[in-house]
Amino acid sequence: MEKLLKNTTAYKILSGDRAAGKLSHAYMLHFQDSKNLRDALKIFAAEFFGADGNLRERIMNGSFSDCMIYPTEEKKLTADAVAEILNDSAMRPTEGDKKLYVICNFDAASQLLQNKFLKTLEEPLEGIHFLLGVNSLAPVVDTVRSRVKLLEIPPFTQSEIFAALERMSGNLLNRDAARSANGDLGAAQNMVEGGWFAGVRAAAKDLCYTVDACDVGLAVAKYGDIKYKKELLSEMRRLYFSALTEESPFTRKLGKPVLVYALEKLDKACADITYNANFQALLYDFLLGVVGEKNKWQKLQG
Repeated sequence: MEKLLKNTTAYKILSGDRAAGKLSHAYMLHFQDSKNLRDALKIFAAEFFGADGNLRERIMNGSFSDCMIYPTEEKKLTADAVAEILNDSAMRPTEGDKKLYVICNFDAASQLLQNKFLKTLEEPLEGIHFLLGVNSLAPVVDTVRSRVKLLEIPPFTQSEIFAALERMSGNLLNRDAARSANGDLGAAQNMVEGGWFAGVRAAAKDLCYTVDACDVGLAVAKYGDIKYKKELLSEMRRLYFSALTEESPFTRKLGKPVLVYALEKLDKACADITYNANFQALLYDFLLGVVGEKNKWQKLQG
């Protein structure tokens, strides 16, 4: 993955800022790949410090005291962790002239917790920097976004993902996974690895093909308690996007305006689920909205 990231404009911007001695006090890395966001942040953190050798290894394994990574892997950012970050950010770096706080899945934090960073992001002490990682910009409050320099990683090409998968392992599914992942390396990796993702993918396909009002209740009852809620919404988004960009029977069945509507509503759903919205109600409203939009466009077309 590192090879892919180093070729992005986002990485080159950060590298250029460091080389010019003009590092921003706060960056936000927007990377839709939920599987690899944490590792991507570590790679960007290493570039922030211009680290190689032992220092780079310490950043990657979390043992460099001037580069702190929050929250604990697979955990959400808590109020205690935010208080710890803000208290610590009032102190100078210990091993050099810069201290970097890396926060993964910042978009999963509540608005209350996000807003606690505003004063520090506005007036940080000299040498104090932040790198905030998000899968989606939608849940990030505007006041935070206005105080950070945005680094966006666009979807990778099929050839880039295929090459990355081949470097990892020579799996026979690599080419199909690269073709189906819509630029998301982590999704391609999940497809190749199988396991839980196979169930999520099947559920997403089933839900996306629920286009009649009489089927909505059954679909919600079937998948409303799924464990991987965020991953399900992300996979649904990938399937709708694929239908929008690649003509298929499903594209013709729904119509491109309906697919655009579905994508917009899924962005909102991803933000809502971050704030602990009732998933069954969210899914029900979403599917009924898509059905309603489909029926409206069919009437307009006569």
